[in-house]
Amino acid sequence: MAAASDAIDVHCHVISPDREKYPLAPLGGKQSDWSSERTLTPEQLITAMDEAGVAKAAVVQASTAYGHDSSYVADSIARFPDRMTGVFSIDPLDPDAVKHIGHWTSRGMTGMRVFTTGTTMPGQQGWLGDEAGYKVWEEAGRRKLPVAMQMTLKGVPMLEEIVKQFPQTDFLLDHLARIMLDDGPPYAAGAPLLTLAKYPNVYLKLTSRTVEQCHEGKADAKSFMEMILKHFGAKRMLWGSNFPAHDDTLGNILLDAMGVIRHASADEQSDILSGTAKRLYPSLA
Repeated sequence: MAAASDAIDVHCHVISPDREKYPLAPLGGKQSDWSSERTLTPEQLITAMDEAGVAKAAVVQASTAYGHDSSYVADSIARFPDRMTGVFSIDPLDPDAVKHIGHWTSRGMTGMRVFTTGTTMPGQQGWLGDEAGYKVWEEAGRRKLPVAMQMTLKGVPMLEEIVKQFPQTDFLLDHLARIMLDDGPPYAAGAPLLTLAKYPNVYLKLTSRTVEQCHEGKADAKSFMEMILKHFGAKRMLWGSNFPAHDDTLGNILLDAMGVIRHASADEQSDILSGTAKRLYPSLA
């Protein structure tokens, strides 16, 4: 098993206290509660990582605070390039989307995020399947940019069409596409997620949201891990804290996640905690 000190967090955020330099522009027009209640500078994130034993991180754009302006993430990772990489946000339907990809990658970003649902933008947005976005999926594959998808299970049919047409592009499902587990084994409510298992370019982010759900209703961590590992395997899973959106210390969030993945083998735990992240984000290796 990977030691906690080797862990790589692929889903954390930074929020600036400086609203003038980094103005708010949340997707959906309403700022998320967590980003209005808490700020986190890159220096504070590094401190939290050191205290938790997290080696490196992929800092994901806080879309419900800054929309598609990923300037704060870019500035943050520039301060700690040996510990962080960045995941910028983009609108696939923007006519200048490919140009924006070039801009953010020139700022050191090595991942991309597409936000199609969330607390400030409820429901699954139907534009995900629009062919106008195909240029973005193609460009991401060309540049080897893993695409973090914030979506629900209702978006799976749309994503499947994209995944099939762009096999060279890797897609990472934030929060396992917001799966619900409280119905318990065999987790019939999550069946749509499993239809994506046959595509090797689909990966799962195990975040605090899903870790919590492993203990709700009829769910349990052991049966959940057995199901996910059977269909996707550990080499297609990554750990992400969702810190500070998840209101706990980074150390506690990591411990909770390790309590779930303890039902996997030592090698599988190592892949989930760091191995898969190193393959998808080589700058973190």
